[in-house]
Amino acid sequence: MESVKVIGAGLAGVECALYLANHGVKVKLYDIKPVKLTPAHSSTNFAELVCSNSLKSNDIYGNAAGLLKEELRLLGSKVIEVADRVKVPAGNALAVNREAFSSILTEMVKSNENITCVCEEVLSVNQDEWTIIATGPLTTGALYDNVCELTLSKLHFFDASAPIVSKESIDMNSAFVGDRYGKGNGDHINCPLNKEEYETFITELTNAERAKLHNFEKKEVFEGCMPIEIMASRGKDTLRFGPLKPTGLDDPKTGRWPYACLQLRREDEEGSMYNLVGFQTNLTFGEQKRVFGLIPALKNAEFLRYGVMHRNTFINSPEILNEDYSLKTNGKIFFAGQITGVEGYVESIGSGLMSAIYCLKKLKGEKINPIPNETVLGALAKYITTKNCDFEPMNANFGILPALKEKVRDKALKKRLQAERSLETVKQFVKENRI
Repeated sequence: MESVKVIGAGLAGVECALYLANHGVKVKLYDIKPVKLTPAHSSTNFAELVCSNSLKSNDIYGNAAGLLKEELRLLGSKVIEVADRVKVPAGNALAVNREAFSSILTEMVKSNENITCVCEEVLSVNQDEWTIIATGPLTTGALYDNVCELTLSKLHFFDASAPIVSKESIDMNSAFVGDRYGKGNGDHINCPLNKEEYETFITELTNAERAKLHNFEKKEVFEGCMPIEIMASRGKDTLRFGPLKPTGLDDPKTGRWPYACLQLRREDEEGSMYNLVGFQTNLTFGEQKRVFGLIPALKNAEFLRYGVMHRNTFINSPEILNEDYSLKTNGKIFFAGQITGVEGYVESIGSGLMSAIYCLKKLKGEKINPIPNETVLGALAKYITTKNCDFEPMNANFGILPALKEKVRDKALKKRLQAERSLETVKQFVKENRI
């Protein structure tokens, strides 16, 4: 069996390397550590957790991140196994001792007889070699240029993104469907505000708490999309001539344009998720829920993805990747981790494990269908590989899962049923494919 080259020893790359090596594949794991560190890293160990020691919720039936971790456990994730071993008290979240976490994983990698660690900066990809590219959101230099050539597209710099809410949580008594000047196919939901509502919103928005940026991000993040809170601070009417412009939007209740109006744009084919148009933000998650909830139509909104703002580099996955994370133009080259457009630590681990599973099957000449999108793993892969003209990274959330066959009004019960379906689907996938 041929060997596999894994580029990058972050969470995704380590998961890839360990899975393949433990199934008898010779792996060469390339990483620039310990000779050189990226601006986001401080440790010489692999699988470093940079921003937080929390791997999000462990709630299997109420939180998609918790469900995703349970899917990974069923599939034999070594990274999640170690996280469970070194967890520290954090309520319902899976928080870990970061130093112990990365130290154990580094030792597991270096002591595995099937893994050769190469401390070297990879400058280009050999298209004749089995390769998994897991270089993360800070891919730079010659490899960045080579990946651009390989994918026939420029990598995106993701500076600030807008939140996404579930369709069923939007108060349609305070909203209306329609496109500006009646032009379009009714893909927008409009959320009007009167003068008093608008002025209260602006006051709270400009005074809301913002998330801290890393030093290496501060210079670059404002070169792209300007955060909504910065825009609002430039004058109380700035948003009425920008993202909250009411021009051309006739409110059926009044027959006139509102004083201000937020547009929500359909985010998926099913119309179960809507993006807050123009609301790129760096507010903390709690403040996003509080402040954006001041818009009447969003008073009970369920946020499937909060807005985030950080430096990130990712490929145009909908155009170039298959659901098995391989290139459409070269089935021997796979991508994994945040470079694919999955957002978050656990999501990166998941893409790393799945790309390794698919790669192994191809190496053995065995057929395997992608894991069904009734699972979080499958739904994420489908999301990042489905055509989307405004493609942005996505984290695990229940909104990307297909609807249940039966209509369930109770949100908690609905999530539980989706989770139960997901876990049964993973078990069946494992059994059918001898994972």
